[in-house]
Amino acid sequence: MTCRSFFDKLSKILHASVVKIDKYLYMRSLSMKYRAKVEVRLKPGHSDPEGETAKQSLAELNYPVLSVGAGKVYEIVLEARSLNEAKRMIDEICRRLLANPVKDNYIFEIEVE
Repeated sequence: MTCRSFFDKLSKILHASVVKIDKYLYMRSLSMKYRAKVEVRLKPGHSDPEGETAKQSLAELNYPVLSVGAGKVYEIVLEARSLNEAKRMIDEICRRLLANPVKDNYIFEIEVE
């Protein structure tokens, strides 16, 4: 390999790397930050031992509580190019990780941060 061909190959590799970095930085500059609040709760008909325990404890403290349902709340901050993309990603996150579709329902709200 001659010096010339070595530097030609090196130049192509460096150029490709710079193009990838420029594209990455450009895409990041188009993104906005969104804050999502996700609530995951049990579907009706599923036993809720945590909610029942809380209800019993509140009754022992003389609160006239009729029912208690336990759930989880997640706050997620993410980057997306649009509100629709952020909604799509949050919905996917819920379906793939945060909620069990057999026993859980979920709702979420998203706002620009």
